[in-house]
Amino acid sequence: MTILSNGHLWKHSEFIENKNFSFNKNKILNSLSIKDIDEAYSNISNWEGYSPTPLVELSKLSKELNLNRIFYKDESKRFDLKSFKALGGAYAVEKVSKGKKNIIVATATAGNHGRSVAWGARRLGLKCKIFISEFVSDARGKAMADLGADVIKVKGNYEKSLIECIKQSTENNWQIVQDVAWKDYMIVPKYTMAGYTVMMKEIVDQIDQNKISHIILQAGVGGMAGAMIAGVARYLQNVPEIIVVEPDSAACVMESIKTGKIEKIDIKRESLMGGMSCGEVSLVPWEILKNSVKYCISLPDDDIANTMKLLGNGNFSKEKIIAGENSAPGVISLIASCEDEKIKEKVKLNKNSNILLIGCEGDTDQDMYQKLINQ
Repeated sequence: MTILSNGHLWKHSEFIENKNFSFNKNKILNSLSIKDIDEAYSNISNWEGYSPTPLVELSKLSKELNLNRIFYKDESKRFDLKSFKALGGAYAVEKVSKGKKNIIVATATAGNHGRSVAWGARRLGLKCKIFISEFVSDARGKAMADLGADVIKVKGNYEKSLIECIKQSTENNWQIVQDVAWKDYMIVPKYTMAGYTVMMKEIVDQIDQNKISHIILQAGVGGMAGAMIAGVARYLQNVPEIIVVEPDSAACVMESIKTGKIEKIDIKRESLMGGMSCGEVSLVPWEILKNSVKYCISLPDDDIANTMKLLGNGNFSKEKIIAGENSAPGVISLIASCEDEKIKEKVKLNKNSNILLIGCEGDTDQDMYQKLINQ
């Protein structure tokens, strides 16, 4: 009996096609320019300790799903932070500081972005204030404090921590380094997204001329998804099928694509996919996502722990992969799509498909990771 033939049905909650889909490279690169993308790679690739993260092949899974190849970008190996976020927040800190040592940077975070900002501040000898919601684990808070940040816990969800960050930063003249954009705050989130595009440059260098047919991208506020699509526009000749995956409790990109305008989600319950539990898509990536994403799929939390365990046990690949809870959704959505014949046919998943998945984090919260894989 194979892993996927044991009677377990891999769940998705909703699947939609974007009726306004139109992949326009020039329009995408107007939102995040070639200059921004190339400058980010030039700078980050020269940081001490930089090396490309592995592109792992999920050969066992591709065989079971009857797909050609599945590539998994393993961001658990990104610097010492175990997350793709290391590329964004730290790079934005470098850009906004402009060599100054007397500024204080501040951000609100669910965890990984804050660690990146704190790490970036420490690299440059800057003070750092991190605002977290009451739902962020003590382990994640400690990880940021261990990097020298002053961590401030705020009652309520992520949005409440962001409001408090903006309030105190305005009062104290701190420099906000946020990965979410709003009116009059668009430049810094672009720096963050430009940092994320380093992943696509590495992937193109690693892919060994295999044409990517599908990319599945996790979305919270949409920064990583938008950045990777900009990377596609910058580096790929072909246009893959682009699928965004979100928690069903916070599918803000999906709901916005349904109406063609930004929709705010009232989050009733927090998802295990904590870094993706965001109620509103950010303005900068929205300009990219609204036309360039072809499909959206939302997931319940049901298969997160099991998928993390299967990746960690080497059931999907020759290597054992340490995958955090925000890395699992890409794998789950791929399996669920292959098990649903209508979706499989719609998105053209077949024996010729080469799928790219983003393993966006490792065990950034080690206590949570152990708890989930040992369920």
